[in-house]
Amino acid sequence: MKLITFSVQTHLGTQTRIGALLGDKALDLNFAYAAMLHDSGKTERYYPLAEALVPSDMITFLQGGEQSMSAAKQAIEFVQQRRANNQALRGPDKQILLYALKDIELLAPVTNPGSIRDTISFETHAKNFEKRTGKPIPELWYQQPLYYKGNTRTVVGHNTEVPWPNYTEKLDYELEFGVYIGKTGSNIKAENAHAYIAGYTIFNDISARDVLQKEITMLLGPAKGKDMDMGNVMGPCLVTPDELDPSSLDMQARINGEVWSTGNSSDMYWSFAKIIEYISQSETLYPGDFIGSGTVAFGCGDELDRWVQPGDVIELEVQGIGVLTTTVGQRTCNTKTIT
Repeated sequence: MKLITFSVQTHLGTQTRIGALLGDKALDLNFAYAAMLHDSGKTERYYPLAEALVPSDMITFLQGGEQSMSAAKQAIEFVQQRRANNQALRGPDKQILLYALKDIELLAPVTNPGSIRDTISFETHAKNFEKRTGKPIPELWYQQPLYYKGNTRTVVGHNTEVPWPNYTEKLDYELEFGVYIGKTGSNIKAENAHAYIAGYTIFNDISARDVLQKEITMLLGPAKGKDMDMGNVMGPCLVTPDELDPSSLDMQARINGEVWSTGNSSDMYWSFAKIIEYISQSETLYPGDFIGSGTVAFGCGDELDRWVQPGDVIELEVQGIGVLTTTVGQRTCNTKTIT
């Protein structure tokens, strides 16, 4: 399944819902499941049951585990069968079940993850850093996955305009993908980690590159080099593990339609299973937590010495997931305070 979180305008105002991508349509999973229960005639509690199993919040949905995933699949099958038979598609009280993508706004699949951890897992990307700086890759990099934590309140989704921070001259994209945790657990073994992955999404880790390069010399990890409003771009969907093999996915970044970066997930030195095993040592992971892959080889402007400009359209594509689009906002008046 390709699961989504979207907002839509209704007579009650803007509503946030979860759904599934069906071709060029977005299916409202909650109302679809309620419609399925209603049409079965087996219960009059179709709304409460739908809200319990297919709630409109993605983290709550993920907490439902296999029961919620199964209910979502049933809702999709119900709608697909009705479409094949040219039957009406409305909820129990005439709610819209299928939306054209132009009529909704795709938000990040998990709009407010409980945590963000981004790793540095692509070996060629790490080696390219070595070439640029003249510093060897620390031996620790090969001994354990390294990561930093991000600001969960700065997450945005597909087709978002990201403002240009007023303290940077070199704004950069990063071509990544990542996993959402779908099950609570700690001390997870790598061989069992697959059961804890709810799905995969694309991640554009916006960076203030000139600021970041100074910050990492302090050995504390990124600060304002990464922390900015709307700087964690995720989407357009969450692809469940039954539909995606992350071991060899083609990845591409296009700026204004021109290909800048290409890579493949097979260059990941640290698999998500190994990363989950390491992170979860004596620390509990929860449904909705996000873990990024880090940048694919040549997956950012810094590695190419090419820099995005205000108004540029960034498209990140990962095989099997889709395309995540971001527009670079205009520069504001110069109030730079970071030196």
